[in-house]
Amino acid sequence: MAGGLLHMAHPAITLSGVAGNIISFMVFLAPVTTFLQVYRKKSTGGFSSVPYVVALFSSVLWIFYALVKTNSRPLLTINAFGCGVEAAYIVFYLVYAPRRARLRTLAYFFLLDVAAFALIAVVTLCGVPGRLRVKFLGSVCLAFSMAVFVAPLSIIVKVVKTKSVEFLPISLSFCLTLSAVAWFCYGLFTKDPFVMYPNVGGFFFSCVQMGLYFWYRKPRATNAVLPTTSDGSSPPPPSVQVQGQVIELPANTIAILSVSPIPIVGVHRIEVVDGQHKDGAAANPDGPPPQVIEIVPAAL
Repeated sequence: MAGGLLHMAHPAITLSGVAGNIISFMVFLAPVTTFLQVYRKKSTGGFSSVPYVVALFSSVLWIFYALVKTNSRPLLTINAFGCGVEAAYIVFYLVYAPRRARLRTLAYFFLLDVAAFALIAVVTLCGVPGRLRVKFLGSVCLAFSMAVFVAPLSIIVKVVKTKSVEFLPISLSFCLTLSAVAWFCYGLFTKDPFVMYPNVGGFFFSCVQMGLYFWYRKPRATNAVLPTTSDGSSPPPPSVQVQGQVIELPANTIAILSVSPIPIVGVHRIEVVDGQHKDGAAANPDGPPPQVIEIVPAAL
């Protein structure tokens, strides 16, 4: 049984099948963070339901393929789980989506997941000879598996236009990359081109998504510790805190942090001014100009 979930006579098939199931399990659960955000906002915002509708259709097709081919238990188990998860995502989306997006999602669902699948099932069982059913259905699965990997790219235009990765699911992209590698190995070891080939494209598109995320993501900025005043005639010298170290600076001093393109010490902006004025440069206009020093983050 080359397709069995646990068949130690073929350890490579077993390991790749188990790895594919585990990683695909994480793939199906990756959008949970997205829907938690939808739940907190009580709105789907700019999220699209297309990836989930397409993923549900793909899972149903792979279940049908596994049943027709037989001896493909890893495909059967993980896609059965995927059907339940993707259906739950779609229901959740319909609850919080605006009316227009809800109607559009329902149209996609009935057109693809109901009508298209019914048509493919009828053609496969009634119009294709038994010896060609696996090849025909495998070709259909191959085409729509590519659609699953490409579907999240529908938000690329939004990401490029807004220069924001808020709606780009990086966790999903990362899991899809690992999943593509595992299922490619499974298809290679079982000599199943319909499992192997779509994961080549899946690996490519997932890498594109991750590259887009790291290109447009914005580094987090931490707040610097500003100087405070005391109950005295003269304010205490300003200070700044960098990674737990407090650097005391003399009065009438402005500190500038040299920021590296890569956050090394976790501080992105430091502004130190005189404690009694909002603008350090104008703290004492009649006195000497403020001294400017540079704080350079040490390389780790």
